[in-house]
Amino acid sequence: MADPKGFLTVGRELPQRRPVDVRIKSWTEVYENFGTDRLEKQASRCMDCGIPFCHQGCPLGNLIPEWNDLVYRKDWQEAIERLHATNNFPEFTGRLCPAPCESACVLGINQDPVAIKRVEVEIIDRAWAEGWVHPRPPAVKTGKRVAVVGSGPAGLAAAQQLTRAGHDVKVYERADRVGGLLRYGIPEFKMEKRHLDRRIAQMRAEGTDFKTSVNVGVDITADELRAGHDAVVLAGGATVWRDLPIPGRELRGVHQAMEYLPLANKVQEGDTDTPAITAAGKHVVVIGGGDTGADCIGTALRQGAASVTQLEIMPRPPQARPDTQPWPTYPMLFKMESAHEELADAGGDRLYAVNTVEFLGDDDGNVRALKIVEVGGPETGFKPVEGTERELPAQLVTLAMGFLGPQKDGLLDQLGVELDQRGNVVRDREYHTTVPGVFAAGDMGRGQSLIVWAIAEGRAAAHGVDSYLAGHSALPYPIPPTARPIA
Repeated sequence: MADPKGFLTVGRELPQRRPVDVRIKSWTEVYENFGTDRLEKQASRCMDCGIPFCHQGCPLGNLIPEWNDLVYRKDWQEAIERLHATNNFPEFTGRLCPAPCESACVLGINQDPVAIKRVEVEIIDRAWAEGWVHPRPPAVKTGKRVAVVGSGPAGLAAAQQLTRAGHDVKVYERADRVGGLLRYGIPEFKMEKRHLDRRIAQMRAEGTDFKTSVNVGVDITADELRAGHDAVVLAGGATVWRDLPIPGRELRGVHQAMEYLPLANKVQEGDTDTPAITAAGKHVVVIGGGDTGADCIGTALRQGAASVTQLEIMPRPPQARPDTQPWPTYPMLFKMESAHEELADAGGDRLYAVNTVEFLGDDDGNVRALKIVEVGGPETGFKPVEGTERELPAQLVTLAMGFLGPQKDGLLDQLGVELDQRGNVVRDREYHTTVPGVFAAGDMGRGQSLIVWAIAEGRAAAHGVDSYLAGHSALPYPIPPTARPIA
């Protein structure tokens, strides 16, 4: 453990966000630097809790008390070794994961939990700065060839593990750059792409081969893919978005979030000066109250939107953990992310318990407003409240209502893999699908989930592939038995 009295003498502290009026003018990450001394004090709050429930909250099984203790003792180089033992990409999870480990922290029963996520990201950032992160090519090659379809966090984790096990790994990505949603979904202000680029460079140096602009199932058939490889890992994600089929959906200016966000990222990549879909000078409405909705808010404000309003059909979540979501479960609480803070500063609204019933257009076929109505909670079936219907001006609407599962037409249909009742790919305990030699990891098999689950499943699927090819595997299997997929 760290300081035996740390949790009694040190309060929880996080780095400050840069002032809204400053950060809204740029696309760089929003947090200011956090001093090493302050960070080490935060690590000292990790207590001798006996049973570290933070492990229960982390799908990766991160050795959280160990690296908290190492940071407190200023042994940063050993801390990154312990962190990398369970997590291929802590610079991603440290920025993007909602930290279920902190919700499960024992200290969080009656105090603010340990700032686990902040310690994690500071460890890996320090490691990169000090030159402690190196390529780890395999000592022995197996001669086995593995195809990984999709280069999001699950695909990258599986590819890195399998490359290090000695297999020849080729990652296929249908976009023009590697990274999946890390590249073209997550805005630059949440994670600068330099973090992704240097990880890809490390993987290339280890021997992983990347093929971009290749749509497997179209440019390469499933039969061709299987014929050229000894095993295949499906890591294409849950890309079928939830739509809103109401009157006016066909109007120009109504877009899915994943039609809107990647264009802003392409501007930051230098591909174009102005995105094809922009919020500049427009009244923007974001439908959906989750993380993707927050990404749309921050993007629209940086593009110079005239106003931004976020809509959510569910009631406003509570500020504190309700009795129905006790420790150590992950509670659904009201969040004030950086984008929400920016929204409040701009005078925007977050409207809860409202439903959009119609998109209203002008004479030229452009959206001009939404017709919304207040609704009751889930127990009422979201029944409209009489007399609350009104119009909300909008020239740009983004639908950020989640995803329904993987794309079926193309690769999955060609492979003939079995799907479950939710439309996700069925896997066994080793992440093997019903097609021999074909495995599935991440959202494609799990459904829409967290980045930490994607990386955990990628690592676990790599264990399954390695065992299939070699008869045994020394790769770790990070997911607890109760959370493993069962056919």
